Amino acid sequence: MNEKRLRGVHGQTVEALAGRILAGEIGEGDTLDLPALREELDVSLTALREALKVLSAKGMIDARQKRGTFVQPRTSWNLLDTDVMRWQTQANADHSLFEELTEMRVIVEPAAARLAAERATDADIEALSAALDRMASARDLAATVRADLEFHRLLMAATHNAFLTQVEQIIAIGLAERDKLVHGSVDDDPVPSHRAVLDAIAARDAEAAYGAMRALVDKSGADLDRLR
Repeated sequence: MNEKRLRGVHGQTVEALAGRILAGEIGEGDTLDLPALREELDVSLTALREALKVLSAKGMIDARQKRGTFVQPRTSWNLLDTDVMRWQTQANADHSLFEELTEMRVIVEPAAARLAAERATDADIEALSAALDRMASARDLAATVRADLEFHRLLMAATHNAFLTQVEQIIAIGLAERDKLVHGSVDDDPVPSHRAVLDAIAARDAEAAYGAMRALVDKSGADLDRLR
């Protein structure tokens, strides 16, 4: 996954404001005190306004005459935006967002594995196998997470469905945070469950691929439950 984050003062300002909103320091419906925020964040008014434009484009804030700039309800946020997903997974300590992510994965990933079993090319299978080898040989958390994300990205690519490829970019943000949490805290070997998916795809067994991926996602949810 190539995660692109905003850089410099502009990016830091966006991250700071988003963090305050997600932490509830600035609640839904609250009007922002721009002069106070500018002073607290030690940025120019221009930099602050540019950061607010970013959050506005993501549906997190809005501005109206007589009311000023205020935080939108969560239902108005662009929850599929990669930054919004990242901010939420980092701020959500009660795992409720991970539960929603697991529900989404249950709907999407087993069906994608079934499709991959029907459509994957030899090159697709070789790439998946190489990602699994990297997962098996990973010696630290970062390498394990990278290999895991790459496997899921390649699986979606093996469906040869452009929409599923785009969906994986969203899933990957939450999956990365979930992997850091689980692989760093739970005695877990992700290789066997992923190998079962690969073996079914390589055998062109669509129903076995569906079942193996469903079992993988169910295990992912169970691992999160064990952390509670």
